[in-house]
Amino acid sequence: MAINVVLALMIMVSFLGAIALHEFSHALMASWLGDHTPQAEGRQSLSLRTHLDPVGTLMCVILAFQPAPGLGFGWGKPVKPDPWKMRVGANTGILLVAIAGPIFSLLIGVLVAAFAAVLAPIMGYNFLTLRVLQLLLVFASVNISLTLFNLIPLYPLDAYQIVYTLLPSKQAVQFAKSAPYGPFIILALFFLLPFIARLSGLGDFFLFQLAVYIWRGSMSIIALVIAPFHLGPDFILIYNL
Repeated sequence: MAINVVLALMIMVSFLGAIALHEFSHALMASWLGDHTPQAEGRQSLSLRTHLDPVGTLMCVILAFQPAPGLGFGWGKPVKPDPWKMRVGANTGILLVAIAGPIFSLLIGVLVAAFAAVLAPIMGYNFLTLRVLQLLLVFASVNISLTLFNLIPLYPLDAYQIVYTLLPSKQAVQFAKSAPYGPFIILALFFLLPFIARLSGLGDFFLFQLAVYIWRGSMSIIALVIAPFHLGPDFILIYNL
């Protein structure tokens, strides 16, 4: 199946914006809670230089250039606040900072999808407007996919930090030992194992389709958001134009 280059480029551009907003929200929450360490490190900004992680960005690029459907998510540099500077206590503060990213990304994705639904009847449908609507849907999907992807409890994803703060001290120490292996496990789950599975004819097994399920989840949420606007089932297909 051919690769949709235009869609892949839209996904990559959307990811750059989405990951900057995602990491910014972590730093902003830390600042609201009284810790200005991320702000001093330049994380409370939309500068890509401070937020991009090379491996996390490469993951998005590889996924974007997969044959249809186009997928787009990865990870950025983790924001590391000082838990002892937060007014709400160390564990609570770290938990709130970790949760801020997925919630903010989900909110942005939902709002952008709703904006696209409002805009569609006003703009009409021609080549230019379809591309604008496609970019909005892609940006919404990438943001929502970031939320769903970050629910996996592996470092450096947000759910890892959430689980760590909720565990009792002894279990948290044991759980923290998995952190160095987190990126390798993610790459194995999303690239190595699916590749081996395709070669062995097991590519349809759900464990080897995690990226597709995350994308489908994002599109299902978008479908729920635009449902009240009565645009018809074909509207969401603009994503893969």
